[in-house]
Amino acid sequence: MNVDLTDSVALVTGGARDIGRAISLALAANGAAVAVNYKASREHADSLVAEITAQGGRAIAVQADVTQGAEVERLVAEAVQAFGGLDILVNNAGGLVARKKMGEMDEAFWDHVIALNLKSVFLTTKAALPRMRDGGAIVNLSTLAVHDGGGPGAIAYASAKGAVLTMTRGLAKELAPRKIRVNAVSPGLIATTFHDTFSTTEGRAATVARTAAGREGSVEDVANAVLYLASSASSYVTGESIQINGGLYYV
Repeated sequence: MNVDLTDSVALVTGGARDIGRAISLALAANGAAVAVNYKASREHADSLVAEITAQGGRAIAVQADVTQGAEVERLVAEAVQAFGGLDILVNNAGGLVARKKMGEMDEAFWDHVIALNLKSVFLTTKAALPRMRDGGAIVNLSTLAVHDGGGPGAIAYASAKGAVLTMTRGLAKELAPRKIRVNAVSPGLIATTFHDTFSTTEGRAATVARTAAGREGSVEDVANAVLYLASSASSYVTGESIQINGGLYYV
C-alpha cells in the first residue's frame, strides 16, 4: 500500500520486533519519520533504525518502559525533539505474558498484564496528546480475543485489550474537535514470536483449518491496515476496529 506521509512524525511503542517492526517499516517507507520505542530489544531496535536509514528514511530508537509514566514522558519528548512534532501514535506495545486461568492468577500477575496492555495505552496517549498536531491519527492494537474471549489462559490479556477497544471509541469522540482520528486493529492468528511462544503447532494448524483465508496472517497484513488508518486514506474512519483474521471471526 502506498500513501504519502511526508513530513509526518510517528511514534510506535514496542516498535522493534514482529508487528511493531513491520508497522515502523511501513510508516517509514511511506515518508514518515519514526520513533521506534523498545524496552529490552535494543539490538532489534538499532538494526531496524539502521535499515530505515539505509533506505533513505528517518528513524530513532528510544528505550522506555511504557508502563511507567516518567519514562513515557521522556519517550514522547525525545521523539518530538528529534523530529519537531508528532502526528501519528501507534500503541503497539503489549503481550500475553503467560497463559494462566483465573485460579492460577495472583494479583501481581493481573496488574502486570493490565499495565502492559492497557495502562501503557493510557500513559502514552496522555503524554502524546499535548504534543500531537491537530489532524493526526492514533492507532491502537487490540485483538480477536476481545470478541471470543481468547484461547486458554488469556482472560487477563483479552480483558485488557477489550478495554483498549472501548478507550479507542471514547477517544474518537473526545478528540473529534481536534480532527485527531482514533482507530484500532484487531489481529487474529499472526505469524509472530507471540504465537511461537504461547501457541502449539497443533493449535495453530487447527486455527488455520478454520480460517477462510487458509493461512496465518503476516505482520505485513497488520502493518498495511495500520498504514491505512494512520493516513489520509482513512480520513472518514474513526472509532473503528479493523479485524485482521482471514475470516476466522466476523463482527
